[in-house]
Amino acid sequence: MKEEQPFDVIIIGGSYAGLSAAIALGRAIRNVLIIDNGDPCNKNAPQAHNFITWDGAVPATIIEKAKEDVLKYSTIKFLKGTVKHADRLASGFAVMTENGEKFRTKKLLFATGVSENFPDIKNIAECWGISVLHCPYCHGYEVKDKRTGILVDGTNAVEECIILKNWTKEVVLFTNGGNSLTNHQKNQLERYGIEVIAKKIDHIEHKNGNIETIHFVDGSQSNIPVIYAKLSIRQHCDIPKELGCRITASGHIKVNAKKKTTVSGVFAAGDNSNTYRTISVATASGTMAGMMINGELILDDLKKLNRISSYVYP
Repeated sequence: MKEEQPFDVIIIGGSYAGLSAAIALGRAIRNVLIIDNGDPCNKNAPQAHNFITWDGAVPATIIEKAKEDVLKYSTIKFLKGTVKHADRLASGFAVMTENGEKFRTKKLLFATGVSENFPDIKNIAECWGISVLHCPYCHGYEVKDKRTGILVDGTNAVEECIILKNWTKEVVLFTNGGNSLTNHQKNQLERYGIEVIAKKIDHIEHKNGNIETIHFVDGSQSNIPVIYAKLSIRQHCDIPKELGCRITASGHIKVNAKKKTTVSGVFAAGDNSNTYRTISVATASGTMAGMMINGELILDDLKKLNRISSYVYP
């Protein structure tokens, strides 16, 4: 792709948040480049939910339709690839892909998502999004009334178990060898009829990502068909941190209400900066980011013309 002039915005990450930001910017007649490597975090999920008009659709189908809608706008370009580096320039930013392609831009938006830190349990990644789940609001209806496990050890264990009681009466807490539950927590779990299995899990036996048997290190087994796993996350892309963006204690990019990071000219939207990991939330945050970026571009132009008072930045 030959670059003649710098883009107004480069969006790194072309899933729900990135594409939603792009369409807002395209409708604002901005020159936009989306760079995406085609590796979304929900690639294993057979269905998407809580997204009206698309409830039950395959996530990849939603993305393909979204790309089709976005690329109807002539000022938007899409490049399949991975950004490896970004530099701050006097007039904006320069980014370089793994193939050595270089582009300049006035503003940067990261919609790069997050990755899970999986525990040392064989096959857990293969079941992720299919029978090892992250959110009952996204998946709970499909597995309601089934005996359900939850993999969590810590201060939120009781709360997470009680929430799952909304979808099933049989909830089993796996601490995977952890021993951080207090006596008070243990008493609460017993009061709510929640079984606790503290044994360390060795591996998950599955078929096409569907749990068949959970095997423990001591040789015992459990036949629970679905597990919710409350896992820590890491940024899917390290470039925001390299640019100086602040990362929160939970591992998310810190943004304000306008989706601005702590680095001027850099924005973030979607799962990388939001704890609510649903398509609808990612889409909304992307739309907001697109609107706010356009507003900042307008403000930059007004500053150059010394007409700052004629525009109130939203």
